[in-house]
Amino acid sequence: MHSLGIHTGADLRERSLIELVQHFGKVGQYYYKIARAQDDRVVEPNRIRKSIGAETSFAQDLSDRSSMLLELEQIASLLKQRIDRHQTSGRTLTLKVKFSDYQQITRSKTSLTPIKELSAIVIMARTLFEGIELENRSIRLLGISLSNLDNFQISQVIQLPLFELF
Repeated sequence: MHSLGIHTGADLRERSLIELVQHFGKVGQYYYKIARAQDDRVVEPNRIRKSIGAETSFAQDLSDRSSMLLELEQIASLLKQRIDRHQTSGRTLTLKVKFSDYQQITRSKTSLTPIKELSAIVIMARTLFEGIELENRSIRLLGISLSNLDNFQISQVIQLPLFELF
């Protein structure tokens, strides 16, 4: 795309359908539509959830470690409420940290057993957080998510009447 002078969505939108199809084939039609916010794909509202999380962006960047850890515990509590509501647990916990300069890092740890208790979430998140070099940087956003979910779906038992064959 760069060789054609297309660097942004606005650049893509300036191109005609014919031009995009000539350069990109069938996918050119998709580029044309998506640059114009046209998407006729079917919405799948009942897809299987792959992760669940919570995060907070701060009005004022956090600069002291104790307030960062306090916020991390509040985010963990929110995550616990969400996993309870969805009746699930996960095996991989991911910590997301965005610094005031918008640089973002993530750190993850996978457990052999399902993570579902608040204490486990807090301990793992704090452990991951302690491994981050802050270098006197302030934090704009903190987040925690769980993936590798164990979706506890109650299966319905269907009983069929038994007939004797004569």
